[in-house]
Amino acid sequence: MPAASADHTDFVPQALARVRANSPLVQCLTNSVVTGFTANVLLALGASPAMVDIPDEAGPFARIASGVLINLGTPHAEQRSAMVEAARAAGPAGTPWVLDPVAVGALPVRTALARELLQLRPTVIRGNASEIIALAGAGDGGRGVDSSDGVGAAEESAHELARTAGCVVAVSGPVDFVTDGVRSARIANGDALLTRVTGGGCALGAVMAAFAAVDEDRFATTVAAVAAYTVAAEQAAKEASGPGSFAVAFLDALAALEETDLGERAALS
Repeated sequence: MPAASADHTDFVPQALARVRANSPLVQCLTNSVVTGFTANVLLALGASPAMVDIPDEAGPFARIASGVLINLGTPHAEQRSAMVEAARAAGPAGTPWVLDPVAVGALPVRTALARELLQLRPTVIRGNASEIIALAGAGDGGRGVDSSDGVGAAEESAHELARTAGCVVAVSGPVDFVTDGVRSARIANGDALLTRVTGGGCALGAVMAAFAAVDEDRFATTVAAVAAYTVAAEQAAKEASGPGSFAVAFLDALAALEETDLGERAALS
C-alpha cells in the first residue's frame, strides 16, 4: 500500500495556511456533550463553526457550508432526521462531509443510522479502531465510546471501508492511520491527555471538515488535519499539569500553531 508522499508532507503546512486564509464555514451536527469545545477548536484554528442541526435547516445550510460534520454521539430523533437531510444535501452540492460513527456496533439506533449515512457517501469517516471495524462489518464495536481494539487491528477494515464507500478513512489512536484505499499514512504525534478531555476526538472530525474544504485531495487534507491537531496537542501537553489545564492550553496551541511547527514536528510515515 503506497504511503503518503513527500508532496503530502509538504502539503500539511500549506493546508493550515489555507484554512486560516479562507476561514471555512463548518456545519456541525454533533453531540450535545462537545458542542462548545468543538466550536472553540474551530475558532482557535481559524475556521467558523455553525451548529445548525435541526430538520428543514440542516439541508439548506449544508448546501452553503464549506464542510459538514455529522457526529453520532447523542443522536436524538430530531437530530437524526437533520443528519440524513444534511448528508443528502451535501453530496449534490459538492460540500465535503465527515461521518464520525460514535459507539457504532453494539448500539442499535446509531448503528442503523450510520449504515444509512454510509450509503450517502461521506467524504471522510473518522473513528476509533473498534468503530471503524464495526462500520466495515467486521466487529461489534468497543466499550461505548472507547475502543477495545488497537489501530493496527483496524487497518484492513479501514482499507476495505475506504474502497467500498469511496472515501477517506481515519482511525484515531496513539498513532493515527489514514487511507483512501490506495494511499495510506500514519501520523505519530499527539498526547494521551487528548483522551482525557471530553470532545478530544469528536472535535477532530470538525477539523477534518474544515481542512477538506480547502483542497480536492481529501486524503491529503485529512492527513494535514490530523497532523495539525496532534502537533498542537503535543505543544499543549508541555504547558499542562492535567486535563483541565490541557483543554485550555490546547485551544491556545491551535491558535498559535505555525506552519513551521508542522513542517518540523509532523511525524508522517
